[in-house]
Amino acid sequence: MQKRKLGKSNLEVSAIGFGCMGLNFAYGPAMARKDAIALLRAAVERGVTFFDTAEAYGPFTNEELVGEALAPVRAQVVIATKFGFSYDGNGRQVGNDSRPENIRRVAEASLKRLKTDRIDLFYQHRVDPNVPIEEVAGAVKELIQQGKVGHFGMSEAGMKTLRRAHAVQPVTALQSEYSLWFRKPEEEVIPTLEELGIGFVPFSPLGRGFLTGTIDEKTPFAKGDFRNTVPRFTQEARKANQRFVDFIGQVAKQKNATPAQVALAWLLARKPWVVPIPGTTKLHRLEENLGAAELQLLPDELRTLDDEAARITVQGERYTEAMEKRTGL
Repeated sequence: MQKRKLGKSNLEVSAIGFGCMGLNFAYGPAMARKDAIALLRAAVERGVTFFDTAEAYGPFTNEELVGEALAPVRAQVVIATKFGFSYDGNGRQVGNDSRPENIRRVAEASLKRLKTDRIDLFYQHRVDPNVPIEEVAGAVKELIQQGKVGHFGMSEAGMKTLRRAHAVQPVTALQSEYSLWFRKPEEEVIPTLEELGIGFVPFSPLGRGFLTGTIDEKTPFAKGDFRNTVPRFTQEARKANQRFVDFIGQVAKQKNATPAQVALAWLLARKPWVVPIPGTTKLHRLEENLGAAELQLLPDELRTLDDEAARITVQGERYTEAMEKRTGL
């Protein structure tokens, strides 16, 4: 597996990471624990060194799963997790909380769940409008100085906020949604990250599975799968958005690859500091995703993908209004 550095930092990771959320959260029934652990270890065996989790996934149980799976190979991998929410007594997410005292509390709890003495990359999961970002960055800076955290990251942050945080504690990576059917980061995010030397970690790089070509308007989602409530995944929207899968599939056929591999290779070709983190619950999909790192898209193929995507207006919002305001997904 090829390696990449996140921006100007010295944090080197596999060119394709592993988004761990879906192992037991948000996409229907959780995997059996032993199977999830086996899959994560299979990813390591195949060269993946970058694993993404969060206290919000479960909540809390995803970190425990990742910690158990990666404990035997801890020295070989980079683990990213996140802080920034509050929970009620039943473990339900009830709001943002990036107060410094909560950041410190989350760090200690995450270290225990992850069975480690350091968090390699600690993201603010969502910006907290009630806490100045300078205080957030300062709290993470202290954790870095104490050796409990290696690098500071942000997720879905605006660029003005990112700049303010970066002035206090250099931000190593920004994690936001980015794919062939959600290209908003190209407007302001990517130019800013390039200017500041910050890496980019796209989540949902396969459009929550839609860009793989395995989902159409008739595909049923399991009970508990959050896509059941997402406007972009209504039957009508999926039928309209099939045009995306069609043109990606045409390029894939020419390259003797799969649509998923083309979608990931397109992201890898954007910038050398872009590291997508697709998730999966299946070994053959893991191997398929990792194959994208070896797929070279020619300039004319990249132009075709860009041009075709630009001609299509995606139907449906990526989140409901409520989810957009407060979500750990």
